[in-house]
Amino acid sequence: MSSTAKPHEATALTALTKTATVPRILAADDQQHILEAIELLLKPRGYKVDAARSPELARDALATEQYDAVLIDLNYTRDTTSGREGLDLLSEIVSQDSTLPVIVMTAWGNVELAVEAMRLGARDFIQKPWENERLLSIIRTQVELRRALQHAERLAAENRLLNVQGLPELIATSASMSPVLEAITRIAPSDANVLITGEHGTGKEVVARTIHALSLRKHKALIAVNTGGLAEGVFESELFGHVRGAFTDARTDRIGRFELADLGTVFLDEIGNVPPRQQAKLLRVIESGEVERVGSSRSKKIDVRMISATNSDLKAACEAGLFREDLLFRLNTVEIHLPALRDRKEDIPALASYFLAQYASRYRRQVKGLDPTALQSLLHYAWPGNVRELEHTMERAVLMCRTEQIQTADLGLVSPRGQAQNLEELSLEAVESILIRKALQRFQGNVSQAAEALGLSRGALYRRMEKYGL
Repeated sequence: MSSTAKPHEATALTALTKTATVPRILAADDQQHILEAIELLLKPRGYKVDAARSPELARDALATEQYDAVLIDLNYTRDTTSGREGLDLLSEIVSQDSTLPVIVMTAWGNVELAVEAMRLGARDFIQKPWENERLLSIIRTQVELRRALQHAERLAAENRLLNVQGLPELIATSASMSPVLEAITRIAPSDANVLITGEHGTGKEVVARTIHALSLRKHKALIAVNTGGLAEGVFESELFGHVRGAFTDARTDRIGRFELADLGTVFLDEIGNVPPRQQAKLLRVIESGEVERVGSSRSKKIDVRMISATNSDLKAACEAGLFREDLLFRLNTVEIHLPALRDRKEDIPALASYFLAQYASRYRRQVKGLDPTALQSLLHYAWPGNVRELEHTMERAVLMCRTEQIQTADLGLVSPRGQAQNLEELSLEAVESILIRKALQRFQGNVSQAAEALGLSRGALYRRMEKYGL
């Protein structure tokens, strides 16, 4: 690693390649004696074998576990030799992870079927009954290749993390952010859907943009949508587009966000606030890979990667009937949780310095640092608005500062104890900001409930949250 690497970048490079683990193989066949034979052959050689008696069980296993290779039969229905069930399963596996080697096996010696399987992405094939040494050699070779490819992908992702120009600034030197950085470098090169969770202002969009910048789709668009800020009446039009005449104000055709993101990434922020009726339409698009503009009867095939973000507890929302469980399963192939800023205070000095330099340059102010007491104030503050609030605070401080160093008074921080005592000294905007923070804390970040308590529409509250950096 270069000696010029930044501290937060260096953290991303630690503990990324774990000690080699026992190779894990998934074997799928509808005959129990075949599965037992595979386990008897592989287990003494140091492999762990999971068995699946059907394509459905194989899909379930692949959704919950990580494998080094998959060994699948092509025929699962008795008296059927078409291999269609196995070929469909093969296509699904390859489309989800092209580095995962799939070895197909068939008892029929059908050369055309084996050729078709190789065309669809199988790494090798074997006929039943097999030769043990040949099967062992194939599996050993493919597992080694799989791990080499994974290692190369991780190294490439790490290298891009250090060198990509225009990459969002992801500052993370604290121990609590290490799992986040590791997850980003592991899953960014794949097409897996990602759900980013965390409180308001923790940096979910920065993580989403980092994942996109490190992915194979980096040269295509990342289209961000604040789904929580979309009124129900325009939800479909914004996401899927509309044709002229679809409704009163539809004077021209309009392309939707999903079409704009074709071959790239769509980032759906505040996904937990999507109304149930719209959840069903979103699920249909994700499952079919097709969008239909409002007012049109024609569907368009799209290829997008989904990254979603929420501050809500979606599992609890599913239990309460407020969020579709099948949609959650589609969104959170991988889940990344961002800790609150109060849980990663080691990052505050670096974040504050970054925002200070950014806004000093933007506003052409000769501000060069923080007074030690001001820094202590930052470290002792609770940061209910997280990183976004810190950024807003530093922007204000740069504008208010009269010296080359930011002083405590420039920060404008008000402790909860001092709020009631100094209320008459605060501006209307400061009071409004405090009330919004308290409402969000009271309802644990639920924007709809906070808006109702404050007598605001959800859209109006979002605008104020953006204004105050919450």
